[in-house]
Amino acid sequence: MRDFFSPGRNSFWLVLPALLLLLVALGYPLAQVVLRSFTDPEPGVGNYVWFFSRPVNLAVFQRTFVVAGWVTVLCVVLAYPYAWLMTSVGPNMRVLLVLCVLVPFWVSGVVRTLAWVILLQDSGVINRMIMAMGFEKIRLIRTQTGVIIGMTQVLLPFMVMPLYAVMRGIDLRLVQAARSLGARPMLAFLQIYLPLSLPGVFGGAIIVFILGLGFYITPALLGGPRATMLSTLAQQQVLQQLNWGQGGAMGVILLVATLVLLAFAGRFARRRYQMGAGGK
Repeated sequence: MRDFFSPGRNSFWLVLPALLLLLVALGYPLAQVVLRSFTDPEPGVGNYVWFFSRPVNLAVFQRTFVVAGWVTVLCVVLAYPYAWLMTSVGPNMRVLLVLCVLVPFWVSGVVRTLAWVILLQDSGVINRMIMAMGFEKIRLIRTQTGVIIGMTQVLLPFMVMPLYAVMRGIDLRLVQAARSLGARPMLAFLQIYLPLSLPGVFGGAIIVFILGLGFYITPALLGGPRATMLSTLAQQQVLQQLNWGQGGAMGVILLVATLVLLAFAGRFARRRYQMGAGGK
């Protein structure tokens, strides 16, 4: 009886409802998708052979990773100075900066994407500003560039908050000590501050990249035929052509690629942590 009420067992019973909900809401549909990818319309691996034998599918698969990669890079470039600024200002300004990140995050992704449709269209605000400066308008809507812009804005909070969480724990006296010993500001930043902030960069980049791989709404509204991503292609196969097997195969391939990426990222993180621990 004492073992039944042990802390370990209590923890298990506390998380059991969440585990059951996850199993029903995610595990069962995922199992159905995997099953249909091997059985619909005929048992076997025909859907996977079809996917890898079509150049257009491989092109969309490659484009999905390229777009997610560009979005990740842009999020790092934009979020790093913003997160650093959040740790450098006073409490009142910090609250304002946090709200600037969270308020758009609370708005529906569909609403934000539709706002970008208005901004990026040929007669939108951005092109009017470009033409007002004497340049020719740029086609942004229904292009891969427009998709990257919209996805970057939507996913930016997922990069800012992990960076801020790490940066707020960095002792700035280390940088001041390096500068007092003769290091230039840029050298002190590169050798002291940047390495200490890399866990936030790495964590945020993984989150943004994984979410970017499965984005559907933004590519569907801002992209065109030449900016189709794998999630959009899977939706077309399932809802428009009723090819559940081929759409399921696309979903399984994307899921496996994501899990492989996470495995490599986890191994890289552990190796880096071990090297850092060994250096200490």
